[in-house]
Amino acid sequence: MPELPEVETVRRGLVPAMEGRRILSARANRPDLRFAFPDRFAERLTGTRVERVDRRAKYLLARLGSGETLLMHLGMSGRFSITAEDISRQPGDFVYAAPANPAHNHVVLELEGGVVVTYNDPRRFGFMDLFETAVEPTQKYLSLLGPEPDSNQFSGPYLAEALKGRRGPVKTALLDQRIVAGLGNIYVCEALWRARVSPRRKAGTIAGARAEALAGSVRAVIAEAIAAGGSTLRDYAGPDGALGYFQHRFDVYGREGEPGRCEAEGTCPARIERLVQQGRSTFFCPRCQR
Repeated sequence: MPELPEVETVRRGLVPAMEGRRILSARANRPDLRFAFPDRFAERLTGTRVERVDRRAKYLLARLGSGETLLMHLGMSGRFSITAEDISRQPGDFVYAAPANPAHNHVVLELEGGVVVTYNDPRRFGFMDLFETAVEPTQKYLSLLGPEPDSNQFSGPYLAEALKGRRGPVKTALLDQRIVAGLGNIYVCEALWRARVSPRRKAGTIAGARAEALAGSVRAVIAEAIAAGGSTLRDYAGPDGALGYFQHRFDVYGREGEPGRCEAEGTCPARIERLVQQGRSTFFCPRCQR
């Protein structure tokens, strides 16, 4: 499933295609994705202007002139494609992927200026919703989310307080969207390695300098991944049908059995190990992460 940097990369690609443009026509080619589309979905979108495209955690939020917000989640395999005469390329650095199968084009938006935005999702684990923007603080998908990792609210002291008393492993705690929004398995592994924190360490022991280091590592790895266009694995792609390349920079993720990169000279006597925590693979250096 795409994580925060991938979703942010998609958001940045959608901005020039959608912001300030009126939706001339909306079409849903089936009644549902992961969940049913909201009532009168296409009708409520048609004729309204997209004022802004935001992101919250792993959700894309198109702010509409009608006073509603279109919430979009990519699921495991959702992707957007853009066709337009005046948009020749999308922001971000990518390795180009094969085009999506048009049989899985489930939502098509035709906008002013000859722009067509198509949502394609072969596995249909993504979903869309429409809600009144004014009620966002209580919206069911957004109301319990923690702070964004690049926000002023996310810091070492905040993280220490949020983890206080938790007896489970820190790796699992960081995947809790109520603690920090948007983090997933890949970037938690990378951030823990950078902070030299063991994924097995009890979450409640993260405090002081260790909490500062971990919060800083989370911020850094997310920023670098966004700059690189995400860490696409398998069939996820950005809005130009392209794959990110941050995976080529992974220090631990997917590197089981390979030498660690913990030492200043870039090598470590230990080999990267893998363990399974709550059904997810965790990669770490057994020597340097404490």
